[in-house]
Amino acid sequence: MTVALLASELSHSFGTVQALNGVSVEVQAGSALALVGESGSGKTTLLRSFNRLVEPDSGRVHVQGDDVRSIDPVLLRRRVGYVPQSGGLLPHWTVQRNVALVPDLLRQASPQTAAAIALDLVGLPAAEYGSRYPSQLSGGQRQRVALARALAAQQQIVLLDEPFGALDAISRTALHEVFARVRRELGFTAILVTHDLSEAARLAECIAVMRAGRIEQIGSFQTLRSAPATPYVASLIQQAIGAAAWLSA
Repeated sequence: MTVALLASELSHSFGTVQALNGVSVEVQAGSALALVGESGSGKTTLLRSFNRLVEPDSGRVHVQGDDVRSIDPVLLRRRVGYVPQSGGLLPHWTVQRNVALVPDLLRQASPQTAAAIALDLVGLPAAEYGSRYPSQLSGGQRQRVALARALAAQQQIVLLDEPFGALDAISRTALHEVFARVRRELGFTAILVTHDLSEAARLAECIAVMRAGRIEQIGSFQTLRSAPATPYVASLIQQAIGAAAWLSA
């Protein structure tokens, strides 16, 4: 299979705090990798290394075979979809204009049409929602718009930084279903940062458990459950199973 995302021996510090310590990971094209761990484990730092929002002190990062250091950061970020935790929507722009942002910047033939297609994909028809402003949407709807924006230019790579963390349980479950369906339909490659191991098991084929800037274990949920590499991984598995009984099946 083709490797779509590759990080090799990444290390990075913020002052005296080492956020990444020799981290290596690869993501196969069309698959999803979830980064799981406590706050400060390095998840977001690793994620942002792929779109150069973080420039690691050492190591290599490749996106679809290209060393990201050889790509202009602005062009890279237009090529890679990004969904931050807050959604990052521009409050003074309509929903459809927000979603059309990258197609417009890329000078695609019909940015508004691209936005309408993406909004339909996430269950927010442009005819009903396109003229609204972010303040007129629920939290779950705003995150759907953020996902649509990350896909409107037909990006094949999408990075998601805890996009469901601030939602209530009902909205979160609904958005899980949207994300899983859209990824099946479009086949894009994704990295998802989350604190929730059950969310990772539901949405990603592979899970990397991070702690103190290192990867403790990487593999499918079934692998982590049947053969945890460290006591920390074992404790996370037990906590997740206790919170979500379906994981024990």
